[in-house]
Amino acid sequence: MRISLEFSGGAELLFGNKKEQSADLPDSVKTIKELLPWLRDHMLTGRPDLFLSNSSIRPGILTLVNDTDWSLLGEEEYLLRDDDKVSFISTLHGG
Repeated sequence: MRISLEFSGGAELLFGNKKEQSADLPDSVKTIKELLPWLRDHMLTGRPDLFLSNSSIRPGILTLVNDTDWSLLGEEEYLLRDDDKVSFISTLHGG
């Protein structure tokens, strides 16, 4: 399965400063819950603790699937589909 990934609001700094990437996922990755450790192990270049907390998205990172808040789609249990766009937007900024 191939999905698009978008990182913004500073989240891109944790992923090689790339705002948009695509990923060919193995068959074992079917949900966002399974996507998160895969991202950590295969794409994350920065500090994992700034992206994940206890294997879940860290508070302060907005997660969208096809431009829809993941809370409306079942959050981590959302079943990924080919060509989905998953966006991670950091809302935490220094001041």
